[in-house]
Amino acid sequence: TMPKEPAILRQNILDTTAAILACGIDPKKCFLFRQSLVPEHAELAWILGCLTNVPRLLRLPQWKMKRASQNNEGTVGLLTYPVLQAADILLYKSTHVPVGEDQVLHLELAQDIAQHFNKKYGEFFPVPRAILSEL
Repeated sequence: TMPKEPAILRQNILDTTAAILACGIDPKKCFLFRQSLVPEHAELAWILGCLTNVPRLLRLPQWKMKRASQNNEGTVGLLTYPVLQAADILLYKSTHVPVGEDQVLHLELAQDIAQHFNKKYGEFFPVPRAILSEL
C-alpha cells in the first residue's frame, strides 16, 4: 500500500521467492506465481469492493493503526487492502486459510463478503474458515 521503487520491488519479489523455495516448498508439487500477473485478483477485488461498505472497513483495527502512523492520511489502497485480501482468498474458492491472530478480522471480512455475495447472486464462494497458527 506504499509506493516502492521498481528496482526494490523486483528484488523483493526475487528475495521472497528464494525464501519460499528455501523453506522447502517444492515447485513440482505446488504452483508459484506472481499475483500481480493475475488480473483476476484486481478484477474480483473491484467487484467485492462494490459490495463492501466503507464503515465496515473504517472499523478494522489495522486501518486505524496504520492511518494513525501516517498522520491520519491513510490511502484508499490501505483502506481497501482487506477487500483485496478477500479477493485473494475467494478467487481460488479457498475453504481454509492459515492466519495469525492479527488477520482474523480480515478473514471475517472475507467470510462476510462471501456470504453477502452468495445471498445476492446464489451459492458461488465457499465461506473460508480460519486455521490459526500455533506459536
